[in-house]
Amino acid sequence: MQKIHYRVYSGIIGPAQSCSTDSELSLDQLAQNLKQQKYQRVIVMVGAGISTPSGIPDFRSPGSGLYSNLQQYNLPYAEAIFELDYFHHNPKPFFTLAKELYPGNYRPNEAHALCRLLLDKQLLQRLYTQNIDGLERLAGIPAEKLVEAHGTFSTATCTVCRREYSGDDIRPAVMSGEIPECPTCTGVIKPDIVFFGEQLPPMFLKYLTDFPLADLLLIMGTSLEVEPFASLAGAVRPSVPRLLVNRDLVGPFLWRRRSHDVVLQGDLVQGVRTLIQLLDWTQDFEHVMEELQVGGL
Repeated sequence: MQKIHYRVYSGIIGPAQSCSTDSELSLDQLAQNLKQQKYQRVIVMVGAGISTPSGIPDFRSPGSGLYSNLQQYNLPYAEAIFELDYFHHNPKPFFTLAKELYPGNYRPNEAHALCRLLLDKQLLQRLYTQNIDGLERLAGIPAEKLVEAHGTFSTATCTVCRREYSGDDIRPAVMSGEIPECPTCTGVIKPDIVFFGEQLPPMFLKYLTDFPLADLLLIMGTSLEVEPFASLAGAVRPSVPRLLVNRDLVGPFLWRRRSHDVVLQGDLVQGVRTLIQLLDWTQDFEHVMEELQVGGL
């Protein structure tokens, strides 16, 4: 099984705009094809950028309340929160973060509503997410359609005896600021979030069969820096259109563009709404938004 590591590209921040490569495929044409259900096996890849509109803070951003709360622990660097050696030494910073991110604190947004709409229209083959906030589940994406590449808070495991728990079992301890302990051996119970160096969930291997079958790849809110997730963008067949809805140009959209690549660059929420309008899905979209209570608890 592959493990997490980093590959970094230089990002380009540009104004909100739509662009395609030298090919004939434009955003309008891609949207028309999707509207006419010429694409019926859509794979979606998402990252932290789709959670930002929901108000989820970035623990690495100075000035955020969560960042300030974590400074009391004198972390050697922010990513130490997700390193096993540091967790075994001091699990408190991780559980401070876990309390903030635990499912139920935030609502899905327009990007999640788009994913749900693809599901409702029976066009979604699979949703691959780097996020651990559970908003995809909250948006109604069923487990069989969801690959949580970096793990989940919905289950947990004792770090000593390996006894398995549900996320709800440890929620009271996490929300009260305590470190959950296994009643069997008193070991620390760790949510099944993938730390650096850990194996990705077995469900991740779905990509081996999913991506060769996909007829459209939609990528939203990710920097495509963390492997092996980032390489999935290149796993679809060369003839398959790839649509990037993102603030920045990233990954192969920077350095290895294909003839059927289309980019909708700028504010993510505005990009999603632009796509919805082109698809003429506005009414269905607003129904999903209402169901998900987008905009408030």
